[in-house]
Amino acid sequence: MKWSLNLGRIAGIKILVHWTFVLLLGWVAFTEAQRGSDMATTLLAMAFILAVFFCVVLHELGHSLTARRFGINTKMITLLPIGGVASLERMPEQPRKELLIAAAGPAVNVVIALILWLVLPSLQNVPTQEFFQQITPANFFYMLLIVNVVLVVFNAIPAFPMDGGRVLRALLAFKLGRVRATQIAANIGQLLAILFVFVGFMYNPFLILIGAFVFFGAYSENILVQHLDHLRGHSVREGMMTNFVTLAPSETVRDAVSKLLMGSEHEFIVEQEGQVVGTLTRSQLIQAVKEEQMHRPVAEIMSADVKAFNVQDKLADAYTELQKTKAPLYPVLENGRLAGVINTDNINEFIMVKSALTH
Repeated sequence: MKWSLNLGRIAGIKILVHWTFVLLLGWVAFTEAQRGSDMATTLLAMAFILAVFFCVVLHELGHSLTARRFGINTKMITLLPIGGVASLERMPEQPRKELLIAAAGPAVNVVIALILWLVLPSLQNVPTQEFFQQITPANFFYMLLIVNVVLVVFNAIPAFPMDGGRVLRALLAFKLGRVRATQIAANIGQLLAILFVFVGFMYNPFLILIGAFVFFGAYSENILVQHLDHLRGHSVREGMMTNFVTLAPSETVRDAVSKLLMGSEHEFIVEQEGQVVGTLTRSQLIQAVKEEQMHRPVAEIMSADVKAFNVQDKLADAYTELQKTKAPLYPVLENGRLAGVINTDNINEFIMVKSALTH
């Protein structure tokens, strides 16, 4: 994720903190200053926030390490002011696996809360109203226990794509199938998101951010699952373009500009005798023009690191890869030779046609 600081790795998973996290610490410092707190109290409050987010990291690791047991890697865990996000390569389609992965995060918070409850002394006969008004050395770990309980309860809310929503989808999928289960879970998630926003305007602005995240996250995942369902059973051959323009590595930037202006291609496959040797994007081409390199060979400005699909590959896998990498296009090979090209726009057109035919 852009504008994130790399904190290192835990269990081989990159831990990032987004720059907006600084705003949260600043807000805590400002709040303590408004109360007239001294520096020690302010630093303790900020340390508490860091402790909470350490628990959030452990929560996300619960998801990530459970997913790893099913062969699903996690690219990174990103800390945001509203919580953490584990970027799994994919979510499993099998309900049992999704159920276990979704439940693993809150289960970590249950364990943390139980450990703190067992080791901390009882608060019997303690004036709890005064005790919990502000973070102090005496109540630091008690407050951390409460936060972990709140995280468990909050994540149990069936607001897809939060953990509770994913658990709901997995349970529904056992009987209804993944597509219908996602539709129901997403609708419930969006209704709860609207409620979060409404309550947020009255009580806590953070709920507005969470509501927006849930609403658009539910919408996006619902659309993605429907798209993948339309692509199921189809190969890359069925969705690729076979009418396209290529470049030879010996052609010049001037030649490439001419093809750019004369046709509809924005990106080009560079091939030599049917073998793919590179790709050239419009931005690379325009940059070469700006630098007055019109006579320079395409081979010198193209990207030589090329990933490709095979005509027998699953179209759904190609769509997922294109969504993940944001690559403008991929070459498609048959017996090692260029057979076509594929991009997100063309697959979306395939989905639209397939959707129209099924209605």
